[in-house]
Amino acid sequence: MRVVIVGGVAAGMSAATRLRRLDERAEIVVVERGEHVSFANCGLPYHLGGVIEHRDALLLQTPESLAARFRIDVRVRTEAVAIDREARALAVVDLATGERSWLPYDRLVLATGADAMPPLPGGGTPVHQLRTIADMDAVLAVLEAAPEGAPVLVVGAGFIGLEAVENLVARGQRVTLVSRGDRPLSRLDLALSEAVSDALERHGVELLLGTVVDEVVAGGARLSDGRTLDAALVLDARGVRPAARLAADAGLALGPRGGIAVDASHATSDPAILAVGDAVEQRDAVDGAPALVAMAGLANRGGREAADAIAGLPVAAAPALGTAIVQVFDRTVAMTGWSPEHAAAQGRPHRVVRTHPAHHAGYYPGAEQMSIVLVVDEADDRILGAQIVGGAGVDRRIDVLAVAMRAGLTASSLVDLELAYAPQFGSAKDPVNLLGMVAQNRASGVAAAIAWHDVEAAVAAGAVVVDVRTEAEHDRGAIPGSTSIPVDALRERLDELRGREVIVHCQVGQRAHVAQRILAQHGVAARNLDGGWLTWRAGDRARRRARALEHA
Repeated sequence: MRVVIVGGVAAGMSAATRLRRLDERAEIVVVERGEHVSFANCGLPYHLGGVIEHRDALLLQTPESLAARFRIDVRVRTEAVAIDREARALAVVDLATGERSWLPYDRLVLATGADAMPPLPGGGTPVHQLRTIADMDAVLAVLEAAPEGAPVLVVGAGFIGLEAVENLVARGQRVTLVSRGDRPLSRLDLALSEAVSDALERHGVELLLGTVVDEVVAGGARLSDGRTLDAALVLDARGVRPAARLAADAGLALGPRGGIAVDASHATSDPAILAVGDAVEQRDAVDGAPALVAMAGLANRGGREAADAIAGLPVAAAPALGTAIVQVFDRTVAMTGWSPEHAAAQGRPHRVVRTHPAHHAGYYPGAEQMSIVLVVDEADDRILGAQIVGGAGVDRRIDVLAVAMRAGLTASSLVDLELAYAPQFGSAKDPVNLLGMVAQNRASGVAAAIAWHDVEAAVAAGAVVVDVRTEAEHDRGAIPGSTSIPVDALRERLDELRGREVIVHCQVGQRAHVAQRILAQHGVAARNLDGGWLTWRAGDRARRRARALEHA
């Protein structure tokens, strides 16, 4: 059996090596249009910034090492250009000689990955992406030839753009980040995004949201806001789209999002052809809808499963949660599943739980605060998604929540998870347990809540906002028009609140929960501001940014 694999990075090489471990007799040929195979593309920004010191550390395998250990025929600088499905043959071009030839196959695996967006218009300043070893080398060559601290323009505030920004700053470059959207990371909750914007600006990055590059010009770029920025380099990180042209030209079915359509065993509309990685459409884990999820973990998993399917093992690919994490200077941002905005856009009735716990016991030195958003199905308490921004401990909690989603746990059942505890690692009530407690209170009707972005309308309709923090905390910053009644004095001032719609809040929501329960048991209906003052302040700042963009 001859298996031909198009693409030699994450998905393709996972398919090739797994298949060899399952079938010693198969003939396996991998064609890769780039110079390198099996390289660590997620590490590229960190070599740029000097975190990964040696370039060779990114080169995981070579054609020679793959041939020696796995007896795989790897052909670099070889581009697949056409598929003859009837003849079961793949047309390839040797990019060094221009010679075209045909590779017959019994099974074909398309791991073509993703293509960059169309080039930015104009020219005169070097424009590069950061997706391959060659890209990284080209970026380094420009920076090393430029004056020390030369300005760099990064276009796109997704994962690659943010990682590039951090590492360019580490090199001493003056960095401007331009993004079409109203926040860094389009999937990120608006209130959480403020911490990312703040981290960028605190580290000297000029952040231009709601802005695009109209034209690259000599010495810089002209922006949609009319400004022309100086730049020795423009780093294009606007995102990717599925590299599905080879499949489409062969008549293979594409999905509604433009990726290659596959079934649960990664087979395309032609049973002899499988497709994996960033080129394919995944199934969303929440509602099963087609989704584009360009993640290295999913690509590796898909490659392994494709090899299993070719070898005759049972395969049923799990849907995609889109679990991801990125570091932005001193902030860690992680997410899995749906955001609150996506749930709203899908018309899914949902609750949102917001907490601000410390990553380990507060009395143990070094506790760092994190902000967590949990999205919960209104009808069945199912977890729809989670997002976290903080310092230490974010990675551990997002992984627990991703596993909980995969296992089908309800939000309320998070309270029952038995998680490892010692004061330097967590708390007896872990942040994940605390989410479950809040979710349980909401589901049972014990606690009523209001979202930060609904406060303004509620106040306009006659609600009173009561700040139950101390008077000193209130004086340092408060919601406009709010009344200060510390929680310990609340029982003595109940008459001021009877007959009124009351919104209570504290710093993060815990004292306000006590206040809400006191009021409820004295006949005063009150709602707790979800996530407290910290959430309202961050959300208000982010909303002001967004409104400023609308009026710019």
